[in-house]
Amino acid sequence: MAERSNISLHALSGSGKLAASLPAALLSVKAQAGPRSRSWAESTLAGLIVLLAFGWSAVAAGLEWQPIAAGRVARLAVPTEGNPGFTLLSGAQTRIHFTNALDDRLVMENNNFMEGSGVALGDFDGDGWCDLYFCAINGTNALYRNRGDWTFEDVTARAGVGGAGWHSTGAVFADVDGDGDLDLVVNTLGGGTHCFLNLGNGRFREVTEEAGLKSHTGSLGLALADIDGDGDLDLYVSNYLEFDVNNVPKDSPLCRYRGLKVQCGPRGLIPAAARFFENQGNGKFVDATAKSGIGNAPKYYGLGVVWGDYDNDGDLDIFVANDSTPNFLFRNNGNKTFTEVALKAGTALSEDGREQASMGVDLGDYDNDGDLDLIVTNFSEDYNTLYRNDGNGSFTDVTYSAGIGEIAWPYLGWGTQFVDFDLDGFLDLVVANGHVYPEVDKQELGTSYRQRNFLFKNLGNGKFADVGRLAGEGFKQVRCSRGLAVGDVNNDGRPDILISNLDEPPSLLLNRGTSGNWILLKLRGTKSNRSAIGARVTLRAGARTQIREVRSGGSYQSQSDLRVHFGLGPYKRIDEIRIRWPTGRLQVLKDVEANRILEVQEN
Repeated sequence: MAERSNISLHALSGSGKLAASLPAALLSVKAQAGPRSRSWAESTLAGLIVLLAFGWSAVAAGLEWQPIAAGRVARLAVPTEGNPGFTLLSGAQTRIHFTNALDDRLVMENNNFMEGSGVALGDFDGDGWCDLYFCAINGTNALYRNRGDWTFEDVTARAGVGGAGWHSTGAVFADVDGDGDLDLVVNTLGGGTHCFLNLGNGRFREVTEEAGLKSHTGSLGLALADIDGDGDLDLYVSNYLEFDVNNVPKDSPLCRYRGLKVQCGPRGLIPAAARFFENQGNGKFVDATAKSGIGNAPKYYGLGVVWGDYDNDGDLDIFVANDSTPNFLFRNNGNKTFTEVALKAGTALSEDGREQASMGVDLGDYDNDGDLDLIVTNFSEDYNTLYRNDGNGSFTDVTYSAGIGEIAWPYLGWGTQFVDFDLDGFLDLVVANGHVYPEVDKQELGTSYRQRNFLFKNLGNGKFADVGRLAGEGFKQVRCSRGLAVGDVNNDGRPDILISNLDEPPSLLLNRGTSGNWILLKLRGTKSNRSAIGARVTLRAGARTQIREVRSGGSYQSQSDLRVHFGLGPYKRIDEIRIRWPTGRLQVLKDVEANRILEVQEN
């Protein structure tokens, strides 16, 4: 394989073809030594658009840059079709040597350990490639820098984000302090939420106490968003249990599953209240749980969290997946307060009015009708719930009519994402599965501890088809999976998948299975928060219109690529891209060529 140059945004803009021709080793050393160079887009006039394209074959051959009125463009051919589906990469190939191992002594003392933990994708060093962060439920977290050739470098110790012994559950990348680079927020069991500021030189500094994030117990889901358009990111944390290790029920019906003795809970244990922190600017938070109205909701067993504008009123709402209790939907009132409306909106319960044991969650417009639909994963002997947005503030459970209900019954779902893996312009669906009770393998119960994961193709008519077994070895193997994130890890226009597994290495799935047209948008806020989290992009190509939102958090305790990806089907040009920034400002681009990584700065 030809040597691949590891090109930073700064090098490309500052040196043109010379930078593109530098050896990968030299550029890698430059990226790792000294203070980080800021992206040139950060210092240009507002509204400057940067078009970047990095392709496997194109980079290996050398990029040819051409100037355009608003910046310049690197042309990239549509990726050729590879092996069908996804290729599961091994640790020997990627140099990722991380295992999210359980401690059996702790499992029986704390049900939370079986909930597992998440993964996060984010370009922490600003070189244009998604880096990987793994949470360890027992041990040390790991940060791997993407070298641009499908190998990764463990930089945990140098970065200072290992959190040894924290029992970490989830993590997100976002620019918390507004300085232009991605910071890291990590949830832990019993130790609350930790905040690391990116110093811009490959290192982070923990600022938890000075940021106002005091310890609180049982932290699982977390997500950041700007609730009021003031340019900084606020934080929602879902807490699971007020767990007292000295008072664990040892012999009660709460510690039984279908006749088997298992770890206890959550029913019968004390749920913990969620916390909402308002950012005061520069990464300083205050607890606004009561003031925001979120504190009025009952204490439930909170897990997955996602922000999104479900009612199309221009501000961000919150959906929370709760275990064994009704789900929450907090509607943003537009004045820094929220009203819990899940029951009225039809998302608190299943179609037949049951509480479900919900885990992971995502929002996406799978039917391309202009509003955000909702997927929620649930416990086994149940189904993962697909709620179609009816466009009037309410949702309808369409799980069975969409074709994803019956197949899920023996499976226990966790991380989930809407993603257009085949580039046809319709959002498909991926789900990570795995049971919480190893004991189920001891008897014939119709389920198993390790399970295969799901990949559902969107048929474009409101229905999905299970294509996982046709999508490569990564979807055939059985694992005990938890967190899941998607992103274009090798910058070829096709979204890849990262999954966290208990007691086994993570699954990194390279998307090789389709050719087609696409665009990947990286947004940079100026008046809005710098990560542009909460921005909505509406794209029109031919007869098809799609929407995406920049999002921090979601799935199950995980963070996907902050860049928004669109598959375009047969369309090689985009008629219009409309960006609604978190401040409410609208920016419109016309007649945009496809098959590019397009960076847009708020004007």
